[in-house]
Amino acid sequence: MAKLDAPPERFTTGWLSQLDGRTGIAQVMRERYRVFTDDLGGADHLSYAQRSLVERGLWLEYWLASQEQALAAGDAFDVGKWTQAANSLQGIYSKLGLERQVRDVPDLQSFIKSREAKQ
Repeated sequence: MAKLDAPPERFTTGWLSQLDGRTGIAQVMRERYRVFTDDLGGADHLSYAQRSLVERGLWLEYWLASQEQALAAGDAFDVGKWTQAANSLQGIYSKLGLERQVRDVPDLQSFIKSREAKQ
């Protein structure tokens, strides 16, 4: 399967993992995914539904930005589609929550012991 050099025109599940990791956009989107999930307490603490919403939210962010760039360049712009997408993104953000969640972090002594046990 060929790797994507940019997010797809239409949302498809798993698009983030299909991006060619050598591209700048893949690196940016994966970093955004990490930051987004870290704000929610870490990807490993999220349910499938939450991770799915994060992926959809990132795709919508990208799509909205591309539409805004088209508008700025004087290209075709559909304000109705843009508004629908912006409202959908707002709904995703509301469903996931807008506040950062505390991530479980072990104390230093426990962290050192777990690292030593892995060696």
